[in-house]
Amino acid sequence: MNTILHEVYEWVYSIIIALAIAMVIHIFFFQPTRVSGESMVPTLHNGEYLIVSKLGHVMGDVPDYGDIVIIDSRVLYERTWKDDVTEPMNNYLAFFNHDLQTKNVWVKRVIGRPGDTLAFRDGKVWRNGEPLDEPYINEPMNYSRKDEIKIPEGYVFCMGDNRNHSSDSRFIGPVPVDHVLGKVIW
Repeated sequence: MNTILHEVYEWVYSIIIALAIAMVIHIFFFQPTRVSGESMVPTLHNGEYLIVSKLGHVMGDVPDYGDIVIIDSRVLYERTWKDDVTEPMNNYLAFFNHDLQTKNVWVKRVIGRPGDTLAFRDGKVWRNGEPLDEPYINEPMNYSRKDEIKIPEGYVFCMGDNRNHSSDSRFIGPVPVDHVLGKVIW
C-alpha cells in the first residue's frame, strides 16, 4: 500500500510541476490563440491557429509598424498582473472549446505608434502626411474623417486588414501599450 501511495504522489507531483512550467511559458513567453472573425482577411482567416510571443508585452515594448498583435480591446480598462495570469486560462478554454470566445481579445495590425499623426481619406491611411502602402488589405477602405488623430505616448493605433469589416482603433481609440498582449509570430 505504501508503494502505491508513493507512486501516486510521484505522479501528482510531476503533473503539478509540468502544469506550473506550462503556465509560466504561457504567461511570459508564448501563447497559442485562434482567430475569431473576418477582420484580418486576407492575411488571417476565421478559425486559424496562431502562436503569439508574449516577450514584448512582458518587457513593455512598443510594437513596430505592421506587426500583427493581439490586443485587449477594453482600452479604458486598467490592466493588472492578475489579467496576465487569468487571460491564458481563458484562452486555453477558448482554444479547446470553439464555442467559447474571449470577446475582448482581438487580432489587429499596428498602423500608428506614439507621436504619429494619422488621417483617413481617399480610401487610404495617411501617417505623418504620407499615404501608407498596404498590400495586405482586403480592399480599399470606405472610411474617412475630417480631423487627424495624434497617437499619444504609451499608445498604438491598430486596424484590421479587412478595413470595411473590422472593429479597431478607429472606433475604440488608440490602444495602451500594456493592452498589446503579444505579437503573432506564426
